[in-house]
Amino acid sequence: MTAMFDQELREQLARARKELAAARAEGDADGVQAYEGRIAGLIRLAAQHGITLPHSADEEEQNLH
Repeated sequence: MTAMFDQELREQLARARKELAAARAEGDADGVQAYEGRIAGLIRLAAQHGITLPHSADEEEQNLH
Protein backbone atom coordinates (compact mmCIF):
# COMPACT_ATOMS: atom_id res chain seq x y z
CA MET A 1 0.00 0.00 0.00
CA THR A 2 2.80 2.43 0.81
CA ALA A 3 4.34 2.03 -2.64
CA MET A 4 0.98 2.82 -4.24
CA PHE A 5 0.53 5.89 -2.03
CA ASP A 6 4.07 7.03 -2.84
CA GLN A 7 3.44 6.65 -6.58
CA GLU A 8 0.11 8.46 -6.39
CA LEU A 9 1.70 11.40 -4.56
CA ARG A 10 4.45 11.59 -7.17
CA GLU A 11 1.92 11.55 -10.01
CA GLN A 12 -0.20 14.22 -8.36
CA LEU A 13 2.87 16.37 -7.78
CA ALA A 14 3.91 16.04 -11.42
CA ARG A 15 0.40 17.01 -12.58
CA ALA A 16 0.28 19.99 -10.21
CA ARG A 17 3.66 21.20 -11.48
CA LYS A 18 2.44 20.99 -15.10
CA GLU A 19 -0.74 22.87 -14.22
CA LEU A 20 1.31 25.49 -12.36
CA ALA A 21 3.51 26.01 -15.41
CA ALA A 22 0.42 26.37 -17.60
CA ALA A 23 -1.17 28.85 -15.20
CA ARG A 24 2.04 30.91 -15.17
CA ALA A 25 2.22 30.86 -18.96
CA GLU A 26 -1.39 32.05 -19.19
CA GLY A 27 -0.89 34.77 -16.60
CA ASP A 28 -3.53 33.15 -14.37
CA ALA A 29 -2.60 34.54 -10.94
CA ASP A 30 -5.39 32.65 -9.16
CA GLY A 31 -4.34 29.39 -10.81
CA VAL A 32 -0.71 29.99 -9.88
CA GLN A 33 -1.66 30.54 -6.25
CA ALA A 34 -3.89 27.46 -6.21
CA TYR A 35 -1.28 25.15 -7.73
CA GLU A 36 1.50 26.50 -5.53
CA GLY A 37 -0.66 25.64 -2.53
CA ARG A 38 -1.46 22.21 -3.97
CA ILE A 39 2.23 21.45 -4.45
CA ALA A 40 3.12 22.56 -0.91
CA GLY A 41 0.25 20.49 0.47
CA LEU A 42 1.35 17.37 -1.38
CA ILE A 43 4.92 17.80 -0.13
CA ARG A 44 3.66 18.18 3.45
CA LEU A 45 1.37 15.16 3.14
CA ALA A 46 4.21 13.05 1.83
CA ALA A 47 6.51 14.15 4.67
CA GLN A 48 3.83 13.28 7.24
CA HIS A 49 3.88 9.74 5.87
CA GLY A 50 7.67 9.45 5.71
CA ILE A 51 7.86 9.91 1.94
CA THR A 52 10.51 12.22 0.55
CA LEU A 53 9.52 13.95 -2.67
CA PRO A 54 12.12 15.95 -4.57
CA HIS A 55 11.25 19.62 -4.32
CA SER A 56 12.68 23.08 -3.97
CA ALA A 57 12.53 25.12 -0.79
CA ASP A 58 10.22 27.54 -2.63
CA GLU A 59 7.73 24.77 -3.35
CA GLU A 60 7.66 23.72 0.28
CA GLU A 61 7.10 27.24 1.57
CA GLN A 62 4.61 28.57 -0.98
CA ASN A 63 1.51 28.71 1.19
CA LEU A 64 3.34 29.94 4.27
CA HIS A 65 3.38 33.49 2.86
